[in-house]
Amino acid sequence: MFTGIVEELGTVGSIKSGVLIVDASLVLEDLDVKDSICVNGACLTVTGLTGKGFQVDVVPETLRRTNLGELTSGSKVNLERSLQMGGRLGGHIVQGHVDGTGEISSIEEDGDAYLYSFTVSPELSRYIVQKGFICVDGISLTVVDCADDEFMVTLIPYTREHTVLGTKSEGNKVNLEADIMAKYIEKLSNGGGYINLD
Repeated sequence: MFTGIVEELGTVGSIKSGVLIVDASLVLEDLDVKDSICVNGACLTVTGLTGKGFQVDVVPETLRRTNLGELTSGSKVNLERSLQMGGRLGGHIVQGHVDGTGEISSIEEDGDAYLYSFTVSPELSRYIVQKGFICVDGISLTVVDCADDEFMVTLIPYTREHTVLGTKSEGNKVNLEADIMAKYIEKLSNGGGYINLD
């Protein structure tokens, strides 16, 4: 369980043969093998610690659902350790189970802030509501506006400077996780039927 409050920008050391190595500092303070860590919004299990970072396994399902397969050595990634019981829930409830990807369709200055628009599949957009939560590359954000195949968020300068969204441009892919409450409500209102986001 995570909050979508990014703790640190890590740097990819390497990614090959299903193993991702990330260099970091802050998240290493109490990180251990078998712990969960959120990398660009994807919950992964720490399988090893290096002198200056950690390694995680990235399985084919993760590569199909996320943008992690596009990472290269030197890429920046958003990092968040799992939530500790009794800690503050500063963002929203994030599982780290990426529903799919979207694409940045526009970035516009809005005073000191920036408006980011994203295209998204209709299967995922049904869970996105104005002023609701969305997790973009592991960042808890509030939806400013939404349509059938697009939604918009605003980024304060701090978020833009301290997360990977500040390094991305139009056309770049992002990982998306919709609010889990919306998915449960839909399933319960449909008599408990199975929901497939594919």
